[in-house]
Amino acid sequence: MTEHVTSGTDWRSWQESWDRQQEWYMPDREERFRVMLDMVEALVGPEPRVLDLACGTGSITDRLLRRFPKATSTGVDLDPALLAIARGTFDGDDRVTFVTADLLDPTWPGKLPHASYDAVLTATALHWMHSGPLTTLYGQIGELVADGGVFMNADHMTDPATPRINAAERAHRHLGMDRAKAAGVLDWAEWWELAAKDPVLAGPTAERFAIYGEHADGDTPSAEWHARTLRTSGFGEARAVWASPSDALVLAVK
Repeated sequence: MTEHVTSGTDWRSWQESWDRQQEWYMPDREERFRVMLDMVEALVGPEPRVLDLACGTGSITDRLLRRFPKATSTGVDLDPALLAIARGTFDGDDRVTFVTADLLDPTWPGKLPHASYDAVLTATALHWMHSGPLTTLYGQIGELVADGGVFMNADHMTDPATPRINAAERAHRHLGMDRAKAAGVLDWAEWWELAAKDPVLAGPTAERFAIYGEHADGDTPSAEWHARTLRTSGFGEARAVWASPSDALVLAVK
């Protein structure tokens, strides 16, 4: 319970609206979550201790606990608005803990309740980091994952060696997004406009824009770069286990 968790707010509806907004950008979002949890079960079993990295509203944690009721999750993020939704959604669930921390702060792992995790999972969250800080983060994650444990990152990962494929995919994807937008789907900016008008979320939303400013992307390196960097960060194996034309899910095993 925090100052931003207020009784009477329909937190579940806010979380679901965030999911719908994200699906506008990624129609295959649920498929990547399914594969992610398949690999969790395959490699560390159905009762994992999970770190939901850059957790946002807790989308991964929500799917994790629905599928694996005996799992536990620590969600870490800096965004006060998304954390307010996450904390409100899971308020009273003793399987879940949320931590406010900046992943660019080298001391962030010290704020976690556990020294190691069976699985560290993240999705559509680290693309805002440039490759230098992301390499540092991967080294920290390598220390947090228990022996035999896993790290998975599902995100936008482009291959600069295929510019024509990249351009065609982007154009086709945006045509679909335009059609969905015409049908009334909220985009990222419109979702935040609604949050800013909500009596409970207005304050946390103003805080998050003071922290982050407008949305910005990092380097979005290829899946091969992620796998190679993870292998130099303490992981024995790493490769993509799922991919769409624009995104990939990279799995690393300690």
